[in-house]
Amino acid sequence: MNRLYDSMEPRVIDDGMLKLAVGEQGPQEEAGELAKQEGILFKDVLSLQLDFRNILRIDNLWQFESLRKLQLDNNIIEKIEGLENLTHLVWLDLSFNNIETIEGLDTLVNLEDLSLFNNRISSIDSLDALVKLQVLSLGNNQIDNMMNIIYLRRFRCLRTLSLSGNPICEAEDYKMFICAYLPDLVYLDFRRIDDHTKEVAEAKHHYSIEELKHRENLMQARLEEEQARREELEKHKSLSAIREELEMPNIEKMILECSTDISELFDALMTLEMQLVEQLEETINMFERNIVDLVGLFVENVQSLMAQCRDLENHHHEKVLEISISTLEKAIKGDLDEDLSEDVRALFVDKDTTVNAVGASHDIHLLKIDNREDELVTRINSWCTRLVDKIHRDEIMRNRKRVKEINLYIDHMKSELDNLEYSDILD
Repeated sequence: MNRLYDSMEPRVIDDGMLKLAVGEQGPQEEAGELAKQEGILFKDVLSLQLDFRNILRIDNLWQFESLRKLQLDNNIIEKIEGLENLTHLVWLDLSFNNIETIEGLDTLVNLEDLSLFNNRISSIDSLDALVKLQVLSLGNNQIDNMMNIIYLRRFRCLRTLSLSGNPICEAEDYKMFICAYLPDLVYLDFRRIDDHTKEVAEAKHHYSIEELKHRENLMQARLEEEQARREELEKHKSLSAIREELEMPNIEKMILECSTDISELFDALMTLEMQLVEQLEETINMFERNIVDLVGLFVENVQSLMAQCRDLENHHHEKVLEISISTLEKAIKGDLDEDLSEDVRALFVDKDTTVNAVGASHDIHLLKIDNREDELVTRINSWCTRLVDKIHRDEIMRNRKRVKEINLYIDHMKSELDNLEYSDILD
């Protein structure tokens, strides 16, 4: 990342830099002199500004126990580290650096505003601990996968998100996808999201969101079940003493390993199923677009064909009218040679009767053509809608069936392990 100060020597945060920064940001004039004489305790500092200092590595911040705002933008930092003790931090700016991976934020449970603008980040992850996150700036990075958006659904307080300048923004469905999958978002790329956009996005991704909510509910139920299981195991800690007396530590270790393996298997199976759902969703959406295009082409051909039928009917009407008028004139003169039935002769009483009869026939023919066109267009559109809805429903049923199979299988394995743990060992 080119900057005017690239020629400067890379620096690490040391005591000298920290004292200078605290002094610059602290009281000035007489109050500042008094503060220098008495000394400023790092643990009492609430805000620290360390921008434009060519910092390569974050270090020596462990003394700032009360720090709430930290500004480290416009440096050459390559790795997020050294922030473990800043548990009261609310605002963190790491924009305009050389960071490639989001990490080192696991203890910042009070962080509300995080800026990683203009770095080299390609994936959004490792933010699970930031349960209070409200503002996230990730513009001008290298994020190119829309699945990163789904990861952000876990942040219930997130209201402002910036992703402008990433490859992901070039996706045709970028804004609608984010508005659908992050319904509580208020601002996207520095613009407020209006209610109409949210409604359109939700309708467009209705099937996918419903299925994702179903999977999230299953995962939440699984996590709650795991938590209940751990609590239950805690209640039975007294069993460990019995196992020690029976000199069976290896069996206990094997049981714990098996329990861990079962949990990992569940996570792996659910991950594979989620990947399959995403792939099938993309395929179904592509099929839906193609079938809609084909139906549109069919409707155009039908309308073109019916237009030709109307032209032929108009031409036929003109010819019939011409022949009818000619026949009427012959009938008036008494020159009719044809053997005409009485019903037909009755039409040639006067010109108005003849013209009205021919016009009524023409109107009936046009009405039949219009009705046939409406019937074909209505039937093909209804067929397309039913087909697409059936494919979506079938996929939802397939996914739920597969998730149910996974849960039944995992429950069976855990039941077998429980029976082994509480019966075979204690007998």
